[in-house]
Amino acid sequence: MTPDTSAPPSDPDSAQLSDPDFAQLARPGESRKDPEHLRIRLRDWLESVLPADATPEVTSVEVPAANGMSNETILFNAEWTESGIRAEHRLVARIAPADSAVPLFPTYDLDRQYRVMRTVAAHSPVPVPAVYWSETSPEPLGGAFFVMGRLDGDVPPDVMPYTFGSWLSEAPPEARRRLQDASVQVLADLHTIDAPDDRFALLRPAGHDPDAPLTAAAALRAHIRDQRDYYRWATADGPRSPLIERALDWIETNMPEPAGPAVLCWGDSRIGNIMYREFEPVAVLDWEMAALGPRELDLGWMIYLHRFFDDLAALAGLPGLPDLLRPADVVAHYFDRTGHHPRDLEFHTLYAALRHAIVMFRVQTRTIAFGQAPAPADPDDMILHRATLTAMLDGTYWPGIGVQP
Repeated sequence: MTPDTSAPPSDPDSAQLSDPDFAQLARPGESRKDPEHLRIRLRDWLESVLPADATPEVTSVEVPAANGMSNETILFNAEWTESGIRAEHRLVARIAPADSAVPLFPTYDLDRQYRVMRTVAAHSPVPVPAVYWSETSPEPLGGAFFVMGRLDGDVPPDVMPYTFGSWLSEAPPEARRRLQDASVQVLADLHTIDAPDDRFALLRPAGHDPDAPLTAAAALRAHIRDQRDYYRWATADGPRSPLIERALDWIETNMPEPAGPAVLCWGDSRIGNIMYREFEPVAVLDWEMAALGPRELDLGWMIYLHRFFDDLAALAGLPGLPDLLRPADVVAHYFDRTGHHPRDLEFHTLYAALRHAIVMFRVQTRTIAFGQAPAPADPDDMILHRATLTAMLDGTYWPGIGVQP
């Protein structure tokens, strides 16, 4: 097997460590951490996928201390000979976690991420990392993994949150606006990939008639069903959340009927998953939540995740970035780039807050499982943005901050 060079190489050194699960809050005690052991395993594996005369050598391995819970990340450099030329490659391996790590999600289909990224690179201008190989066997590194290239750039940090003070908060307003518009453009480019139902058939909801076009409404219903299933899995052996269950009921009762076909949704569409250079995206990362659905699925997530960080800044008595990713600005720019006017954003931002609540609930379950925190008397206290989700359900959140979604 030879490397895939159909996409421009990219190098999410720091962005790949910026997981949506806020991994710093809970982390398994055991990990794949011995660089020399990994170096030998990676070299042996490269020998199995490269031509016989490539003579690969892994020259360095780094296991970042901030490795996440969703996937594990290994940064490594390797050199090999191809077409008579010996060259060095800066690479990243993303590895599925071991079951003993109390995984964040019930399944980790790394090969699906690999294939989604390849297809996005082939059919859109969205800058995704160059993906080299997908390995579905856990034998080489202890879990399925894929390998992609690395670039250098800036990523809005999660810890401390970029709204607390960062290269982004210190940038002039016009630079932040450039970053905002370029980030919304990423969504516009993804959502206008033609024939998404066929190109991303691997993302079709289970049970959907393969001969019938997938509508945005049907995809949204399936997405919500999957969220309830995820919540059941996440709470199967632990406490349940009355707030999350209230929100799930609200979502199902108030679900809109979006018009038109489903589009490709990135899923984890937040600026913390984009690497920038001069405030322009150079790598769009973390595709494990990719799905087919309505456009507003991505728009609501992008808007809400910024609100999450800005609300944290407000709680800390900091000014935050209230001028960034305001719903009206996102809607206006998205409409200008696509001709589609986003609808039902109050629903979709609440749905994003609910999805985030389930993830955070699972994160705290892990924290407790690893003995890093005691279980609270009220399970809803395991949701960091409990007040926001409650206010959204009560209809007081957006009026409280003087913003119309």
